[in-house]
Amino acid sequence: MPYSNLQIFIVELIGTFILVVFATGSIVFDDKFFDGQLGIPFAAVAPFVALLIGVYSFGKISLAHFNPAVTIGYYITGHITKIQVVYYFVAEIIGAILGSFFVMQFIGNNVNLGANTPNHDFSLPLIFPVEVLASAMLMGVIFYVVYTKGLRGFSGVAIGGIVGLDILFLAFISGASMNPARALAPALLSGVFTDLWLYWTAPFIGTTIMAFVFRGKFHAQRTSNYE
Repeated sequence: MPYSNLQIFIVELIGTFILVVFATGSIVFDDKFFDGQLGIPFAAVAPFVALLIGVYSFGKISLAHFNPAVTIGYYITGHITKIQVVYYFVAEIIGAILGSFFVMQFIGNNVNLGANTPNHDFSLPLIFPVEVLASAMLMGVIFYVVYTKGLRGFSGVAIGGIVGLDILFLAFISGASMNPARALAPALLSGVFTDLWLYWTAPFIGTTIMAFVFRGKFHAQRTSNYE
């Protein structure tokens, strides 16, 4: 059944809220109570769990973007209209900001509210393409699930899994945000914008590249919901 833009807006807001609470809250929680000893593995598992919840709860309504870069990918492939892009973007940004506010109020404000940070021991010519690659891999898995109806019944595991794996193996270089809304919210509330430009450029480039790859290959196989 078709869902209204209002329904899409609501579930995208809720889903992005959950994602940001888990993704950034795990980092704040680790730093506050464990001095960061849980590290990247803990930060990778948290958004995996959040996306399991979000995809299986809301995937049939909104395709569970929870990410402006993913929304742009879906627009390029023709899944959503221009006006829907606005609904998605506003919902994702509001949901992310509310998520960071929740973290600040109920977990803590450590490590800039869990804001993404690249490892500046690496050069920018490495950091930037790694973030592009992480975002492209996320978009590729999403499109594989949606276009081919692959991994039937395991869409949440696949999408959450690629986010977790990207963080596990690439966060030590680029921060592996893959999500401009997830990067924006803690930056706004903590007032630290140093690296925000990276996460408002590289993820869009990565998802756009993958969107054009899939648009050409599976143009006739668009679907409207996860299986």
